[in-house]
Amino acid sequence: MMFEIRTTKFLLEQVKDYDEKTKRIIFDKKELLKINPFRYKKVNTESYSHVFSIKLSHKAEAKRLVYIVLGNIVFLCFILDRSRGYKDLERYFRRIEKELR
Repeated sequence: MMFEIRTTKFLLEQVKDYDEKTKRIIFDKKELLKINPFRYKKVNTESYSHVFSIKLSHKAEAKRLVYIVLGNIVFLCFILDRSRGYKDLERYFRRIEKELR
């Protein structure tokens, strides 16, 4: 089964200033998610049950691309700064909640 990939507007805002190498890595990960979105680390949240993260690096900073699986749709949600842990996770989910419906 192939999964449909959707990207939130918030994520597009975040990556618009990223370098081409990082954008290419995100695109490659997106292609892998179409086949198997359950391959990466599961993240525990209060809001959703099927949330996962992918390790990324941008300008030598550790980042996480957070996505959620809802049925056969994978929403690429946002990028978290790993230095802050997952403190912004719930706040970011509230910001994109309308797009996930």
